[in-house]
Amino acid sequence: MGSAGAPQNARSRRTVAALLRAARELIEEGGVEALTMAAVAERAGVTRRAVYLHFPSRVSLINGVVEDLKGAGGLDEVLRPVWETADAITMVEQWARCMASLLPRIMPIVRAIQRVSHTDPDAARHWEEATRSRRAACRRLAERLAEEGRLAPPWTVDSAADMMLALISFEVVETLLVHCRWSADRLAEHLAAVFCGTFITPAPRDEPSGRGAAADAPPG
Repeated sequence: MGSAGAPQNARSRRTVAALLRAARELIEEGGVEALTMAAVAERAGVTRRAVYLHFPSRVSLINGVVEDLKGAGGLDEVLRPVWETADAITMVEQWARCMASLLPRIMPIVRAIQRVSHTDPDAARHWEEATRSRRAACRRLAERLAEEGRLAPPWTVDSAADMMLALISFEVVETLLVHCRWSADRLAEHLAAVFCGTFITPAPRDEPSGRGAAADAPPG
């Protein structure tokens, strides 16, 4: 049964890939307004039924396009190296590298979705879900800093998560990469510097050697 199912699975994967490619092309060419199930079916060379078989709604198709651009496993897999780091500073540096790699990759499509989120219900729903997901990741980063005693004052976990979310907004990224012509490497380096300098408190220094003994010794 395994060998009989393999071709069907391969066909299904090819169909999904074709649908996502068609949807991405439509958004790139005509904006989210051009994305309809009928247009995707025609561009991919399949029936509308085939589209609905894999993506039961337009918003699920929009979500699929963005997740496909993030790479295998989506945001959770992209951020896995961040959560697996051993210390706070390395974690923040990994975070900056992940964001500098991920955000430019998805930015053109996401910005197209964002632009119509006030008038397109499916785009609005995707934008709300994606924003919640990004903030949840920022909050997890802030929580890890707090757990290690490295979250700098006056930040709380919630206020730090809010500010982190603002710092990785697509408006900020687009300004730096497009208008200021930064490279992704420069973005990663300076994003790490901002996060480390803003949210991480310096590690407590060890008490100077002999300080305690000198304090306890009687005056001579």
